[in-house]
Amino acid sequence: MTARLSIATLSWILLASAAPHAIDTKASTLTIHVGKTGAFSAFGHEHVIAAPIASGTADTAAKSVELRVDAAALRVRDPKGSDSDKEQIQKTMLGPEVLDAERFHEITFKSTSAHDNGSGAWTVTGSLTLHGETKPVTVTVREQNGRYTGSANVRQSEFGIKPVKVAGGTVKVKDEIQIEFDIRLQ
Repeated sequence: MTARLSIATLSWILLASAAPHAIDTKASTLTIHVGKTGAFSAFGHEHVIAAPIASGTADTAAKSVELRVDAAALRVRDPKGSDSDKEQIQKTMLGPEVLDAERFHEITFKSTSAHDNGSGAWTVTGSLTLHGETKPVTVTVREQNGRYTGSANVRQSEFGIKPVKVAGGTVKVKDEIQIEFDIRLQ
């Protein structure tokens, strides 16, 4: 989930700078929105996951960007739900059922191409590695006042992750998640 956001972030950073720059990990954020579905989905709630960016660089001259997120650093930031619910979601998310952070420590993105859409906007394509699987991902990126923001939608199942089901499958996590990013360069 977080890896998709990471990919987007790296892609637009690459496009905005003329020389290699490090990502400012203290001022950059990744947010993942996980929806719900199923017959009783009204009784569940959507999840918000925050992911700090561990490291990354962007080189616009070479049209390349790389980003790395420590999977174990992902945190549930749901605006709804009790603390015990958030703890259980956190445990499930990092555990073997979803991210398996003990086996797959990093989520990475490496750009392969970038298309200038004009007015500080780009479409960036690259390889996202999540849960030990590497797949192509396309990210939209916009630069404004030195900040690179954007999003990408990815399917968990494409990375070997089976969306979580509860209450006998009457409430499920959606397969498609949205990754948003807000990145600054050093």
